[in-house]
Amino acid sequence: MIFEMGAKLGGDSFDTKKEDKKKKPSNKIEPKNSHQLVFTYEKRKGKPVTLVGRFYVSEDEKKEVLKLLKKKLACGGAIKEEWIELQGDVKQKIIEILSKDGWKFKNK
Repeated sequence: MIFEMGAKLGGDSFDTKKEDKKKKPSNKIEPKNSHQLVFTYEKRKGKPVTLVGRFYVSEDEKKEVLKLLKKKLACGGAIKEEWIELQGDVKQKIIEILSKDGWKFKNK
């Protein structure tokens, strides 16, 4: 034959298991001075969004940090897995607020 069409179905067993593409978040809890927080800036529907991330702390502590930031910055925000999303380009203000609270950042 010059060419062959179709899938090769040789063999006895087929693996029909779904692979988990998403990396599961690690549930280890670290103190805030050992974190190395990073920033991501995105535009969603033309509006700026700042992501601060990889908070490996309890849910209650994440909520407290979000509440503090929303209050100080007067903006909206949400928690998505280990990331905190805030409306607007507020990176410098976040660094000022969280560094006073004892958090550390990668590449200030």
